[in-house]
Amino acid sequence: MNEKLLAGVAKLQPEMKEWMDYMHQNPELNMDTPNTAKYIADKLKSWGYDVVEGVGGTGVVGSLTVGDGKKSIGMRADFDALPILEDNDLPYKSKVEGWSHLCGHDAHATMLLGAGKYLAETKNFNGTVRLIFQPGEETMEGAPAMVADGLFERFPVDAVYGMHNMPGLPLGKFHFREGETMAAVDNWEIELTGKGSHGSMPELSIDPLVCGASLVMALQTIVSRNVSPWKNSVVNVGAFQSGVAGNAVPQKAILRLSIRNMESDLRTMVLDKIRTITKAQAEAFNCAYEIREGVAGAVLVNTPENTRWAVNVAKATFGEESVVENMHPYMGSEDFAFMLKEKDGTYCMIGNGDTFMVHHPKYVFNQDMLSRGATYWVALTEDYLK
Repeated sequence: MNEKLLAGVAKLQPEMKEWMDYMHQNPELNMDTPNTAKYIADKLKSWGYDVVEGVGGTGVVGSLTVGDGKKSIGMRADFDALPILEDNDLPYKSKVEGWSHLCGHDAHATMLLGAGKYLAETKNFNGTVRLIFQPGEETMEGAPAMVADGLFERFPVDAVYGMHNMPGLPLGKFHFREGETMAAVDNWEIELTGKGSHGSMPELSIDPLVCGASLVMALQTIVSRNVSPWKNSVVNVGAFQSGVAGNAVPQKAILRLSIRNMESDLRTMVLDKIRTITKAQAEAFNCAYEIREGVAGAVLVNTPENTRWAVNVAKATFGEESVVENMHPYMGSEDFAFMLKEKDGTYCMIGNGDTFMVHHPKYVFNQDMLSRGATYWVALTEDYLK
């Protein structure tokens, strides 16, 4: 265990709490995060980083070179919030009605900022560290946008690393997995169009609500009857919206889907089944239909050798009892997968203890973990850029 490093980063805990409190109180959504991006960029500039803003929208990259080392390491944190009403009585509760940091992205950004300040003050490395702050993770837009904007061409790195807090995992323990770790998510919307009518004259209508209800049930057969029990796939209809009055047949129905798969071939089959079933159901009920496909999903695949190296660094820093290898894969998704498609690296979890799950209105990130997460980032940098 590296007691010296742990104690050194821990001195930043009070400042880190202030940073997280500010971001938690002032959440911004999706790709529209100008104030949070400026807050982060201003911090990095004050510590001597070469900062570039507006990468892929409101992304921020801070670079710091020490010595003459040719190696470089990238570390990424997300900073967008969720459109969910927070149900917590916190002194730093969200000030924006209906928006809140209920996934801990404010904590992720804070931990990377803490590492950034410590590295700038100590300069105990030889090479280049790049701190990547990304919006739009919740909508799977941010990482693809930053990559498309030349992230790794403009800011070269040998490898890139990410981290997420996870409720239900032991507090402060780091969890790693080689290979496929998180599912590809595809967020689709299906619109069914029929013919509205008075509820007393259904024979004059084409009912998209009934068509949609049948479609919801038909979609449930994809996983249960087409996917092996040994494989992982989810087809979830999370929203079904149609009509406003009980005495009318509506004109339209909207279904919103979240589709998750752990293998690319499986993903292709599942998506094709959704298209086929939607077409068949719409034709059976004489409805028109449109499928609006979102950002194409990607499976998050951790590079084995980079994962093993990160495991060893974490063990040396926090002790072997604080590191769990070969954690189970998650059907949750992460657009960091798009960065790992371009660069080697790994994505780990830090346990948030026995708390409400992320995206729950009562979720709370354990702020005692701020310096611990920052220490992980510092340890990776100092070990790689010796």
